[in-house]
Amino acid sequence: MLTNAPEFRLDPVVSELSADNEQWINPNFGTPELQTHYDNIKRMVKEKTGRAMQEKERERKGKNGKIIKVAGCSPIREGVLLIRPETTLADVREFGEECQRRWGITPLQIFLHKDEGHWLGGKPDTEDKESFQVGGKWFKPNYHAHIVFDWMNHDTGKSRKLNDEDMAAMQTLASDILMMERGQSKNVTGKEHLERNDFIIEKQKAELQRIDAAKRHKEQQVELAEQELKQVKSEIRTDKLKSVATDAATAIASGVGSLFGSGKLKELEHSNVELHQEIAKRNKSIDDLKVRMQQMQEQHGKQIRNLQGIHNQELEAKDKEISRLNTLLEKAFKWFPMLREMLRMEKLCAAIGFTKEMTESLLTKKEAIRCNGRIYSEEHRRKFDIKNDIFKVEKNPTDDSKLILTINKQSMDEWFKEQWNKLRQSLRQSAEEPRKNRGFKL
Repeated sequence: MLTNAPEFRLDPVVSELSADNEQWINPNFGTPELQTHYDNIKRMVKEKTGRAMQEKERERKGKNGKIIKVAGCSPIREGVLLIRPETTLADVREFGEECQRRWGITPLQIFLHKDEGHWLGGKPDTEDKESFQVGGKWFKPNYHAHIVFDWMNHDTGKSRKLNDEDMAAMQTLASDILMMERGQSKNVTGKEHLERNDFIIEKQKAELQRIDAAKRHKEQQVELAEQELKQVKSEIRTDKLKSVATDAATAIASGVGSLFGSGKLKELEHSNVELHQEIAKRNKSIDDLKVRMQQMQEQHGKQIRNLQGIHNQELEAKDKEISRLNTLLEKAFKWFPMLREMLRMEKLCAAIGFTKEMTESLLTKKEAIRCNGRIYSEEHRRKFDIKNDIFKVEKNPTDDSKLILTINKQSMDEWFKEQWNKLRQSLRQSAEEPRKNRGFKL
């Protein structure tokens, strides 16, 4: 989730995990100090607009005479993104660059924090797949990233204007780039799936929800129109009672016309005619309102039918495309028995952090590669160091129809397990050494 509020770091920091933290400073602005950059923006605004930047909230009088509060300029804004353990600095930079392309806001600084979280009181629930042990205690991480934006248009000297729709689109963009569920690795579950098609189906479900919301809005409009009709009818009943009273007064006046003369009687008759004319106007307003309500209901029904028809056609086309792709995939697996294993190896290489070029050397050229750096284990949810280690894709010694990725001729699963045991043993020894060095105090 992306927020505009600064984060107060109350989570404990685990120093053993701090090595996974990353940061990036935009080199195009010449200074990593935000206060210096803020002062540069103030000078830029003065040069471009001829006015000083309004930093504080102020009040002004609107055209209707009411006092309007105008917020001060916020040229530098910070957001917090929830990320996954395997999220890299390049992923968050991709999000920042896309925000700059769409809305013109420029990322200044990015910080990935993977060493914060909180300690659990005991063993986590079985559904908790994120927590792990550090020094004999269970730790639940809070993986997140800070991203600082320059919110100004440096060509005009004015602040970028983003509405609610823009902010909602930014939330969706962050979810698409950083928060899409990957599920378990195929080399663990042995299942195949088409993630892109699942994503398309989810988008169609969201479109249905939008259609339902539009339908509810139309229904509310019809309900308001019906309430207006009831109110008009109530006013007409009141006018009819007035008309009856006027007719009675006219009859009485006619009986005593000889005493008071005919002037008063003519006045009452004129008032009675005006009342009848008013009632006729009200009746016409009711008829017009009924016609308008009928037109709104017909138009609403037509729009809903059109939207549902378009949506059904799109779903049907997507289903056909998915069926066609699945058929082709099954044929490919049948014609090329090792294709399924090659795809699984490609997914595994991407998960541990190999580039496309490295994966192509392993699978297409069938070459061994020598690597330095760090590789990621989905099972242990962390990275392990490698130095001049040799990787190769080979046939499974116990099953010729399967492939395995080896490191120094050892299977990757066994190598990860050994590194994890070494790490746990090192952390356990680090925790025990202070206890051995304790003495008695008087």
